[in-house]
Amino acid sequence: MKGIFSVLVENKSGVLSQISGLFARRGFNIDSLAVGETERHDISSMTIVSTGDERTIDQIEKHLNKKIDVIKVRRLEEAQTISLEMMLMKVSYNPNNRASLIELCTITGAKIMHVSPKHIIIELHNTPDFIENFIELVRTYGIVEIQRTGTISLEKN
Repeated sequence: MKGIFSVLVENKSGVLSQISGLFARRGFNIDSLAVGETERHDISSMTIVSTGDERTIDQIEKHLNKKIDVIKVRRLEEAQTISLEMMLMKVSYNPNNRASLIELCTITGAKIMHVSPKHIIIELHNTPDFIENFIELVRTYGIVEIQRTGTISLEKN
């Protein structure tokens, strides 16, 4: 089971370390973590994605709520959220497959950010599942490097 947590925290040094330390001490896995300042400079928003059984996900929520620097914890239901990720990918190409790689980017909405004689850097933001599928489609071209952000999520209602 996947747990998506939207956590508002005080924007001060050491808070990220406290949160990640909580996960490490309890043996909880962090699948994805994205942190950014909100419209207020003194508050940051964290989106934490973790997997586990129902008990584990419940425990994560309870432990997050106990942290002093945590202002608010919301557990988001996957079906009721918009979740996005951003990815940069460096891909090898040659004269024989260059056109098909560009066509794939066009069809999927990926942007070509840089072209060099041997590599193309592609940007894509979409759902985590869409990005996983895109990676599989591009794998045959020769992926050199991938950088992905953590998932960010907002509740639809």
